[in-house]
Amino acid sequence: QVQLVESGGGLVQPGGSLRLSCAASEFTLGYYYIAWFRQAPGTEREGVSCITPTYGSKGYADSVKGRFTISRDNAKDTVYLQMNSLKREDTAVYYCAAGRNIRRSCLGRLEYDYWGQGTQVTVSS
Repeated sequence: QVQLVESGGGLVQPGGSLRLSCAASEFTLGYYYIAWFRQAPGTEREGVSCITPTYGSKGYADSVKGRFTISRDNAKDTVYLQMNSLKREDTAVYYCAAGRNIRRSCLGRLEYDYWGQGTQVTVSS
């Protein structure tokens, strides 16, 4: 059964950093578009960042540009989201997602077939 597993969430103070990891069982992440989404209570799930399978091109939501960095480690078949200068409004459950084809936007929720269970990120003093 295909599974995505996120890790690395936690509690951090404003201005701090966290690194999230996404790994998979039963398939190779390197062949897929991978995206990070987040969902805060009472809001819709929104795309945060994405990375393409072949050239590793990256995309970011405007709200995280310059603060978050997505990357792949193909040797470990893991995708990371480095989050710096965290703000209270970054508090959410973060999900990684995998898809084989992107039709419109790699930050579009409907583009992805596989999802992880999520990891909580809380930014608070």
